[in-house]
Amino acid sequence: MAAYVGERRIPLSALVLESGHSLLVQSYAPREMRSGVVNADGFGVGWYAPEVDGEPAVYRSVRPIWTDRSFASIAPRVLSPTVFAAVRSATPGLPAEESGVPPFASGRHLFMHNGAVEDFRRSAMRRLRDTLSDESYAGLLGVSDSETIFACLLDRLRDSPEDLAGALRETAAHLFRTCAELGVEATLNLAVTDGETMVFTRCSTDGPGNSLYFLEDAGTFREGVAVASEPLDETSGWREVPDRHLLSAGRSTGAALEPLDLP
Repeated sequence: MAAYVGERRIPLSALVLESGHSLLVQSYAPREMRSGVVNADGFGVGWYAPEVDGEPAVYRSVRPIWTDRSFASIAPRVLSPTVFAAVRSATPGLPAEESGVPPFASGRHLFMHNGAVEDFRRSAMRRLRDTLSDESYAGLLGVSDSETIFACLLDRLRDSPEDLAGALRETAAHLFRTCAELGVEATLNLAVTDGETMVFTRCSTDGPGNSLYFLEDAGTFREGVAVASEPLDETSGWREVPDRHLLSAGRSTGAALEPLDLP
């Protein structure tokens, strides 16, 4: 996954297509991917147009990103101060359909998940979905672990929609407790934004989580913060997010790291 927030608007293509190790390249030649070989089960991009309203636009497809000529034509011509993007390698046992392709959107929020809950449909799916409010449950369209995690997060955002970090912390802790009770593993690099601030976790129930990096005010992403599963280019300054940490970034506040206190 990759994301950007900043004072300066960037074209979608700057984050997704154009850099030397862009998300497009990471879809077929990832360097640090721990499960699978390619990310060919769809892609999605979400972005904000503050001059229109506070809710994001989302473009999702079940096709590999390298096959989508329409997006390649659109991406250089759409500029935004906040962008979320992801390429997908479907979790084994889950269908490759649009309902499972990130980013997910609800109201003003976008969400992404890089990782998987082990044997999700047979292990944690029913337990997690039984904890959802009626409103969040009714919003589910598919059977993916990622969409279910977003529904858990939305329940925690409902009372305090501005507290992205607190809601993401609580969601990660809820998932850790549930997976521990069931004896299943989970990799949980989670991301949420409201268009002004974006927050990420890097964590796993067993050992180091999937890779995650960030870059502040440099190269293509000057006057902002870029976050990606793997560095998008050779610009000096990319920093790795430590395992079991939370990363926050805002349009004018820069990036900040905090440890995650997890079960």
